Amino acid sequence: MIRLLIFLLINFGALGIGGLLLGNPATNQWYQSLNKAPWTPAGWVFGAAWTTIMLCYSVFMWHASGTHTYKTHPALYWLFALQFLLNVMWNPIFFRWHMMGAGLIVISALTLLVAWFAWWGFSHKGTWGLLMLPYLIWLIIATTLNGYAYFNN
Repeated sequence: MIRLLIFLLINFGALGIGGLLLGNPATNQWYQSLNKAPWTPAGWVFGAAWTTIMLCYSVFMWHASGTHTYKTHPALYWLFALQFLLNVMWNPIFFRWHMMGAGLIVISALTLLVAWFAWWGFSHKGTWGLLMLPYLIWLIIATTLNGYAYFNN
């Protein structure tokens, strides 16, 4: 259970750090002025989605780490760290620095990385791979939102 707690702390810590770097997009004049995609969710959906995503991802990593330790599978943990970095860095790139093209590259890389985690999960952990689907689906949506903003502003 300690591993689960560690993954929960790391993943929700990423949300906290990302939130600090993000500021409040609801009051961000630049963000409010953007031509946003018609499928942009309501603000409250983001919090609910990220809470669900990080719970599922933490349980997935807890289960994966039970049989795939750093000693036997270091790449899994390096990719987990890369996912953390990409997840946290997208916020300031997009919201603070207004670099929508760079944001699109970062979120696309993150989406591909999470797709790899989903594939790996199904390949190595069977139905436990389902826990990666909320993250992957959300990132696909988020990537389209970033892309829409980039190409329409």
